[in-house]
Amino acid sequence: MKKIDEYQGKKVLVMGFGISGINAAHLLVKLGANVTANDKATPKNNDIVDDLEADGIKVITGDNPISLANEGFDVVVKNPGIPYDNPLVAAFVKQGTPIITEAELGWQIFDGHLVSVTGSNGKTTTTTLTQLMIAENAKHQVKYAGNIGISFSKIAEDLGPDDTLVTELSSFQLLGAPTIHPHIAIITNIFSNHLDYHKTRENYINAKLNITRNQTKDDFLVINWDRDEWQKIAQRSQATIVPFSRLNKSHEGSYVEDGMIYWRGQEVMSTKDIRLIGPQNVENALAAIAAAKLSGVTNDAIKKVLTTFSGVRHRLQYVMEYQERLFYNDSKSTDIEATEVALQGFDRPVILLAGGLDRGYTFERLVPYFKKHVKAMIVFGECKDKMKDAGNQAGVPVIESENAITAVPEAWKLSEPGDVILLSPANASWDQFPSFEVRGDKFIEAVEELTGKKEQ
Repeated sequence: MKKIDEYQGKKVLVMGFGISGINAAHLLVKLGANVTANDKATPKNNDIVDDLEADGIKVITGDNPISLANEGFDVVVKNPGIPYDNPLVAAFVKQGTPIITEAELGWQIFDGHLVSVTGSNGKTTTTTLTQLMIAENAKHQVKYAGNIGISFSKIAEDLGPDDTLVTELSSFQLLGAPTIHPHIAIITNIFSNHLDYHKTRENYINAKLNITRNQTKDDFLVINWDRDEWQKIAQRSQATIVPFSRLNKSHEGSYVEDGMIYWRGQEVMSTKDIRLIGPQNVENALAAIAAAKLSGVTNDAIKKVLTTFSGVRHRLQYVMEYQERLFYNDSKSTDIEATEVALQGFDRPVILLAGGLDRGYTFERLVPYFKKHVKAMIVFGECKDKMKDAGNQAGVPVIESENAITAVPEAWKLSEPGDVILLSPANASWDQFPSFEVRGDKFIEAVEELTGKKEQ
């Protein structure tokens, strides 16, 4: 941990009691700040408040009182999910109070080698693969943190100048990280996400590009080269550009040619040997390979990771094989695009479990994918009728079930040896589950109960 004094004696407001906010509040106390912690909700667990108050932190819950804007705070550390049009946040913006996220605080105290990953899709898998690859050859600590569910600042506290940290960073985090400066930055792709928060696609792109804003020619931007738009976006960086591509050969980076992965013209491995399935995971592997090779990782270490890693939980995660059926948990597929990608990854018949929160859209876009990949469907949740309509258009047998748990034995009855039973809902979980993680966990529990086996 780097010693800094810029918070000594400063008055700091931390907004949001998520993992990152709580860790940030405690860290700021160590850095000499006078800290107030505020959350709009009242925590169900009183231990959170007790721990904060025991550290000398003033705690305010149940509201974001606008009066806090008049208390002379020097800095606000904001939960990334709190929008800038929140009345209290907007008041701080109007008066010019610096507003940062916990990722910025983590960067300020970090004293090692930083690799950072952003993008619309594939961030978590790419972050995990990159960390595993670098760790295979490392003599010092290699950790991951950030939007992957682990506080950046908490991990940064325990790392020294020879250590490496691979961080997943969302557009929300990057908006409040004005000085962050990774030596290697990765942009997996950029689609049109979170426009309710960013308002425009250009705002969203600009937020993503904060990952490379402070880079110089001595740093590296690893970026997807499969679309003209992304190639043009790369021109806005001052870093040395390192492309990765599944579709376009480029000797400046990592690419695929005739089923083989190459790094700057040198063969690394066959795409067939990647344990993760689907074209999206070939792209994730290419991005991680580029960052790993820039970090001095050997081909053997890269192969070891890619031939053994079975996936991040809830993201096209291989669960198990039972009686020649393969079970996959893709609960993170909360939109149509993600389920499209998931289905394209299989060359076996798929029994698809899908449905969830009704956001008002229909599923005609999925019809061609159902026709090509899906043997039968089990649908559930608020949008099950719309999902059923799409299945009927594709000529796929459709059965209704209560939820992702009850759908498992129904799918088993329809399955035959060689089939894939896939949870890839194409919808958010909030109509029946508090999160996609809970939905995926319950699916896995149902599979374990059905098979009498534990996930692999």
